[in-house]
Amino acid sequence: MSTVEYDITNAADLQRAEEAMRMGELENMRPLPRISVHAFCESEELQRVMERCGNDRRLSKVSLRITSGGIAAAANMFASAPTPNLIILETRANSAGLLNELAPLAAVCDPSTKVIIVGYHNDIALYRELIRNGISEYIVQPVGMADIMTAMATIFVDPDAEPLGRSIAFIGAKGGVGASTIAHNCAFGISRLFSTETILADLDLPYGTANIDFDQDPTQGIAEAVYAPERLDEMFLDRLLTKCSEHLSLLAAPSILDRAYDFDGHAFQPVMDVLQRSAPVTVLDVPHAWSEWTRSVLSAADEVVICASPDLANLRNTKNLIDALRKMRPNDKAPHLVLNQVGMPKRPEISPSDFCEPLECEPVAIIPFDSNLFGTAANSGRMISEMDPKSPTAEIFSQLSHIVTGRIAVKKAKKSSLLSLLKRK
Repeated sequence: MSTVEYDITNAADLQRAEEAMRMGELENMRPLPRISVHAFCESEELQRVMERCGNDRRLSKVSLRITSGGIAAAANMFASAPTPNLIILETRANSAGLLNELAPLAAVCDPSTKVIIVGYHNDIALYRELIRNGISEYIVQPVGMADIMTAMATIFVDPDAEPLGRSIAFIGAKGGVGASTIAHNCAFGISRLFSTETILADLDLPYGTANIDFDQDPTQGIAEAVYAPERLDEMFLDRLLTKCSEHLSLLAAPSILDRAYDFDGHAFQPVMDVLQRSAPVTVLDVPHAWSEWTRSVLSAADEVVICASPDLANLRNTKNLIDALRKMRPNDKAPHLVLNQVGMPKRPEISPSDFCEPLECEPVAIIPFDSNLFGTAANSGRMISEMDPKSPTAEIFSQLSHIVTGRIAVKKAKKSSLLSLLKRK
């Protein structure tokens, strides 16, 4: 988890620092179920916070409506309309008047509806009185997005539920940059380095290469899962998986052209839900395409890794991808960048520093071009760490496996180490 540092010299800086810490805690929060939420905001600040919540991937199933106004506006609206699963109310009422203000709303509110109140009085006696009267939570301003989402999760997410596994999506900025090879080697590295049960899902149904890279020939795989969502559960998924090593299982693509693989936007969401319940880590090999379903997969993943080669077309596409992902995932960390095939002989290329400058990010890994090592590994159905475990490239994949699983912080690559690696090559 990345660390944000602030020079805490005033209350505003302190509030931003605390908000950053709380946002970090949301990384492991389970997505909220399919519920309806109506927020009544008296201040523009809370309205902006609620809008940020509505754009968060963990609330993708939530139907959120935001209205200007307070308790009176809510009581007036629900006098002639059914109440949602959750009402969020902002009020400046003091301890003496708040319960009286809530009375008209209580008269029209469904008994199953939960209520969160955002107030301005830090009063423990008021808090206890509200809880005794059926209010689910009372939060004191100023509140941030993390406060609201944590309160919602406390109400609607089962605390005894099994923790969800993390999903890591790999996508190439351009075809042929080796994104699938990098995804497969990372999945193998995660499973072996940490002895963690890992599932590699090949989402490139017509042209996927995971079965070849692991020398497997499964008769079933991800196509059966996508085309039969009504049958999909942990037991059905287990029958579709192919064991590649002690801790790595493969959900292979059919890699045949017997049909057109056209999907709607959320076709892969049931598969991702079951995958996250089935293993601590899922690696998603996303094809180089831009459609509603690939956007949905990238938006829902916990981590996104963009793989690119150092040329102009890759730079343009990487910039577009990063910009799009920042809009789709405004409350998540920026995607990781991996530069691959660096130092290819006789090919003009952009230096890593010049490539990354307009992107305003640093690569988490720079993989040198090595046609012999990668070609031999692919043709023999083995991973790089199996072919040459002491090679610099195997060490790069080891470090990348640590980074994408959050086991080590991302550090700025030193130019000297890159130069020495390329000279060694």
